[in-house]
Amino acid sequence: MSFQVVRPPVGVAPLLKAEGVSLEYGATRATHDVSFDVYRGDRFVLLGPSGCGKSSLLKAAAGFIKPSAGRISIDGKTVEGPGADRIVVFQEFDQLPPWKTVKENVVFPLLMTKRLNKQEAEQRALHWIAKVGLGGFENAHPHTLSGGMKQRVAIARALAMQPEVLLMDEPFAALDALTRRNMQEELGRLWEELRFTLLFVTHSIEEALVIGNRILLLSPHPGQVRAELNSHQFGLHSAGSEEFQAAAQRIHGLLFGAEPSRDGAPAAAAPDSDRSAAL
Repeated sequence: MSFQVVRPPVGVAPLLKAEGVSLEYGATRATHDVSFDVYRGDRFVLLGPSGCGKSSLLKAAAGFIKPSAGRISIDGKTVEGPGADRIVVFQEFDQLPPWKTVKENVVFPLLMTKRLNKQEAEQRALHWIAKVGLGGFENAHPHTLSGGMKQRVAIARALAMQPEVLLMDEPFAALDALTRRNMQEELGRLWEELRFTLLFVTHSIEEALVIGNRILLLSPHPGQVRAELNSHQFGLHSAGSEEFQAAAQRIHGLLFGAEPSRDGAPAAAAPDSDRSAAL
């Protein structure tokens, strides 16, 4: 199984750029010297085991955490804090204020940022609620919704803001297997229609292959770049194929220190410095 890193033509600047980013919590280093580029329209996945700092990198991109070294920029401007150009969808179902209806949850950030007046905000909210398949639930409260429906509301709220980058931190991890697959399919459908830029965090190899067109592999704690690969050829349609399974096994080897050689015997993983040719 062979991978290639596919990049835009020369001269196309990345939308989001991480340069030598190290993140620390007190004396604990979460990531070390991590660099990557996210281009417009990318579905860029940060993949790695628990504790590798992938969620910390997403929070740094959102402006919630300041790097101890390096920088993250959007359109060439250093991220100094949260902004409406970066909207986060978290894993937790309680990210929606429970006293607000579905429509009110989507409308609220539009009004708070003063982007639209009330009528315009409600019209946009209804548009995105319908886009995520929740037409008819506009006046429902979060406690009456399933976990998958709550995540749809969170996605509608995020996309209604029309961010430069949609940031998703393991948004489907707490869902049951069937709902998770359905949400992956829904996200893919939305991306095909809208071509938004996505930075997605997961610890699931299969989900990374289904969601991403580019995947950054992070080593165990502290997170460092193990490899970067292109995965646009995969999706839910290919999840059971031999090629998909071989790709998943190859990634597992790159992540955890040994990968199968051509004759099936274990071999050393590619060194951190070799991020493309060995894939």
